[in-house]
Amino acid sequence: MIAEDLFDLAPVIPVVVLDDAEAAVPLARALVEGGLPVIEVTLRTPSALESITRIAAEVPDAVIGAGTIVRPEDAERSAAAGARFLVSPGCTPRLQAAMVATGLPFLPGAATASEVIALLEGGLTAMKFFPAEAAGGTAYLKSLAGPLPQVRFCPTGGVGPGNAADYLALPNVGCVGGSWLTPADAVRNGDWNHIRKLAADAATLR
Repeated sequence: MIAEDLFDLAPVIPVVVLDDAEAAVPLARALVEGGLPVIEVTLRTPSALESITRIAAEVPDAVIGAGTIVRPEDAERSAAAGARFLVSPGCTPRLQAAMVATGLPFLPGAATASEVIALLEGGLTAMKFFPAEAAGGTAYLKSLAGPLPQVRFCPTGGVGPGNAADYLALPNVGCVGGSWLTPADAVRNGDWNHIRKLAADAATLR
């Protein structure tokens, strides 16, 4: 699998924060059953790596990835935990090298034309656009499409059910990422039916 393949698997990548690894497997199953097999678990909690390992082992239909990759060791540990792809909010040459070294596909974060061009120089054409709304939203991505038509993005940050379709309508957007699919209260209460319904609604956006 290459990074561009992630764009073709589903219109939305759920961005998941897990405080309890016990919730990882039922949460992932609900998302997959709803039609969203690509799942990004962010490395924002102590249970993130264990959650990735559990999902990788117990939910074979899930394409599980690790997000919030900000240090080289994050990439290494995520790969060891069973992640199948990596996502970073931004990128530096050292971080890029570490992600490349894992052999996994990855979506490096970019928010400016210069950052996009720097990643292009490294042979990358699939990127995360973050923070999407704060950095200019759909208007900004439309502007990038002219001079940089070879790049496709996964916008994340301020993307929700109210504007996801607007992003997905752009020719340089492959998918979007969002946290609205896994509300904290639903995860905490184990309301997997609600999460399954949110996933099913999001799966129809494209």
